[in-house]
Amino acid sequence: MARSYNIAVLPGDGTGPEVVTEGLKVLKAAASKEKLTLNFTSFDFGGERFMKTGEVLPVNAIDELKKFDAIYLGAIGHPDVKPGILEKGILLKLRFELDQYINLRPVRLYPGVECPIKNKGPKEIDYCCIRENSGGMYTGMGGLSRPGTKDETAVQNMVYTHAQVERCLRYAFEYARTHGKKARGVGPENKLALVGKSNVLTFMYELWNRVFAEIGKEYPDVTREYYHVDATCLYMIASPEMFDVIVTENMFGDIITDLAAITQGGLGIAAGGNLNPEGVSMFEPIGGTAPMWTGKNAINPLAAICAGSMMLEVLGEKKAADRVEQGIMKVIEKDMKSMEAGKMGLSTTQVGDRVAEYVS
Repeated sequence: MARSYNIAVLPGDGTGPEVVTEGLKVLKAAASKEKLTLNFTSFDFGGERFMKTGEVLPVNAIDELKKFDAIYLGAIGHPDVKPGILEKGILLKLRFELDQYINLRPVRLYPGVECPIKNKGPKEIDYCCIRENSGGMYTGMGGLSRPGTKDETAVQNMVYTHAQVERCLRYAFEYARTHGKKARGVGPENKLALVGKSNVLTFMYELWNRVFAEIGKEYPDVTREYYHVDATCLYMIASPEMFDVIVTENMFGDIITDLAAITQGGLGIAAGGNLNPEGVSMFEPIGGTAPMWTGKNAINPLAAICAGSMMLEVLGEKKAADRVEQGIMKVIEKDMKSMEAGKMGLSTTQVGDRVAEYVS
């Protein structure tokens, strides 16, 4: 039976359209090899559209996107648009309205990619971060009182419900059971580490720690650990091999995944998925718009290509996803000098061409 998927494409701003073009090139090659049908529909949401129309998202955008099997995103953010307008109006709105409550960030150093940590290689940089993606301080709860005076007060609330915490942790336990190091045959056990700050955020982590322990009883095959977020940052540099699967709240997850990205080669290779396991998920490179590289055909598209591989795997097309990953590894091994923009030894389009060739 033919497998067919409808994919919404949001190229976005800056270098987003450039890297998405290469990602689509590779996705089409993998689909052809695996006899899949990928139907792509592009949307112009982003800075240019906002400046022309004054509209961040059309009123029917969310309903339209709910009809797709997945969303493939480039980058959102424009230097001529006030920070926060596009990010909140598009990225956060999509995450919240589509209830993409899991941010999945594999942290894997591919052979041949330079790691800035001395004496650490692919064996040590091989874990995954799961970030709760729907709550915390990102919900925008709070406000300003008496603005413009010396008594001005700013409040930004970190808010979580039991249901939000429970579903995130349950996903994390399931992921550790099926994708942990023992499950992948690269370690003696499957481990899940909760990262927080329970010695300061006592009310918040009373809830997280309690639910973590309760759900953990249902997963005796998953070893539970806890680390403060500041210690986690230290361990990610000193002993990254100690991690398997990490789960954490929204703000901490945002911070530690960028730290993780540099250990795997930088933003040019790091990709993530915003997942609704019961609905529509969105996949993206995590590096942003990089406006200084726009139009130069010099940005690294591998993060966007990795995001495409993640999308295929979540859609259930593991063979196609593996083909893309093998293509990525081959282009790193055979052709690329660096992961940095302008130093790759290839242009953006050449990287996409080579990966597509290796996939095919």
